[in-house]
Amino acid sequence: MIRNDIRNIAIIAHVDHGKTTLVDALLKQSGIFRANEHVEECVMDSNPLERERGITILSKNTAVMHKGTKINILDTPGHADFGGEVERVLNMVDGVLLVVDAYEGPMPQTKFVLRKAMEQHLKPIVVINKIDRPDQRATEVVDEVLDLFIELGADEDQLDFPVVYASARAGYAKLSMEDESDSMEPLFKVIIDNIPAPDVEVDAPLQMLVNTLDYDSYVGRIVVGRIVRGTIRGGQNVLLLDDKGNRAAKVGKLFTYQGLKRLEATSAQAGDIIALIGLGDATIGDTIADPEHPEALKGIKIDEPTLSMVFTVNDSPFAGTEGQFITSRHIRERLMKEIQTNVAMRVKETETTDTFVVEGRGELHISILIETMRREGYELGVGSPKVIMHRDEKGKLLEPMEALTIDVPQEFMGTVMEDLGLRKAELQNMHEMNGYLRMEFKIPARGLIGFRNQFLTNTKGNGIMNHVYAGYEAYKGPIMGRTRGSLVAFEQGETTAYGLGNCQERGTMFVVPGEKVYEGQIVGENARENDIDVNPCKKKHVSNMRAAGSDEAVHLVPAKVFSLEGALEHINDDELVEVTPKSIRMRKKVLSRLERGRIRGRIKSAEEKGDL
Repeated sequence: MIRNDIRNIAIIAHVDHGKTTLVDALLKQSGIFRANEHVEECVMDSNPLERERGITILSKNTAVMHKGTKINILDTPGHADFGGEVERVLNMVDGVLLVVDAYEGPMPQTKFVLRKAMEQHLKPIVVINKIDRPDQRATEVVDEVLDLFIELGADEDQLDFPVVYASARAGYAKLSMEDESDSMEPLFKVIIDNIPAPDVEVDAPLQMLVNTLDYDSYVGRIVVGRIVRGTIRGGQNVLLLDDKGNRAAKVGKLFTYQGLKRLEATSAQAGDIIALIGLGDATIGDTIADPEHPEALKGIKIDEPTLSMVFTVNDSPFAGTEGQFITSRHIRERLMKEIQTNVAMRVKETETTDTFVVEGRGELHISILIETMRREGYELGVGSPKVIMHRDEKGKLLEPMEALTIDVPQEFMGTVMEDLGLRKAELQNMHEMNGYLRMEFKIPARGLIGFRNQFLTNTKGNGIMNHVYAGYEAYKGPIMGRTRGSLVAFEQGETTAYGLGNCQERGTMFVVPGEKVYEGQIVGENARENDIDVNPCKKKHVSNMRAAGSDEAVHLVPAKVFSLEGALEHINDDELVEVTPKSIRMRKKVLSRLERGRIRGRIKSAEEKGDL
């Protein structure tokens, strides 16, 4: 049975190419909102972190009605770190809208998500967005998209893709650049004409794959997926099937999507995308099936993690002064809750109860979790990012690689190439684009740790970089880490302008006057490669004698401020980032100056004896 009353599509695109804004326009023009209702921009990016960063982190479901046809739209993350979300979303749809910026053209993440769609033989529609940009080059971009489809091995049906030109921000779409249009109607028509209607068996025994999990503190786990076969009703008895066997369960309530809301329904049929509550035992990849015909669907393969970080209890002298949840039990419960819905993440417990290893798809993937936790009131210490190595069947060491794309003005090309050479990057392609050079590299994932800050400095903020996971390859050899040591506070107190004035002669400061610091906290970066203990809390010696020049004002250079990602990239192996709801501080793992001295002495002694 062909269900002509429904279409299921996913929107895929590179970061910042406008797919969430496009969904806004489709929602607004489908009559979902009341005429007098205030609607925010990027309504699909409901998470505060998504709004701040301008990226989609979690896939979201919405639905619009157009002339009697329900269009389920799934907004997917464009960042490769959230590949686990992308794959599951594509399992629920019959076609994709590929949104491409009319100036930038296809970018690395476009390629990443599109490859996943091609593997599942989904019907593509190409939307060239931002055609109102004065520097748009829509015609060339269409050719670049075609080249990308050919490169990814698209079949004949996929190569015959319709193209829609749009300005999501202005709210119009058209089928050629010469057409006149003031609405998204042409895009609605192309979707209904080109995306296949679900071809399903409504009267057959129930089959549904659990694609996504959500969580609500009132109702518990929410299971989201598409019904592959049959009909489901609220209160129905079902079986949950996985590779270990089956278990009985009962559906609580059933919801369908309309606009941004979930609406309770009594039943739903094959082809519908629905949310279920009451199945607290269900997990991603499970099949929900009829108890009398328990037939499992093919499970979901999730990309393996490539990066790990150590999470530990905050044991600094300021522990517990800024956060609400500080114990190992709090941290463990929060991490275990995270992996229930974030399936691309792993948590491993260690020999000590206050330390956990968190593995994820990349630095952004894990740092989003850390940022979310600190906003929820958690305090913790986080170690430096480490890539996850593998060995092949012959014992050869393999490491994760990234495909890196860089756009830079030509005058910065030499500096960037030199820095990337030190990080074992290999140039794959290079071409000129409107005064910018676009260079494509293959680089070990560990070579990108700490690169972004250096890159922005080298290009004076004019460079653009994007990268995407490119599989495992043979280990490329050692990469030089940070070449400068730390300035470490040797006592607890409050920083003074006088103390910082003395410290800044040694290097770059990270703290300002009047800031509370503790022994072992990193307060700056040394201009040389070794660590130095300094006293930023030093006060001017007070006496009744006045020497010439003693009353001169202290001129302080502005302190360098780190974001969470910047701090994680900056620290060395013997350092941690202390994360609290109010602060991000860098510190030594061993806070005591005397103990660090003893450790250095033991290492030096071992080196002299040849034990290291």
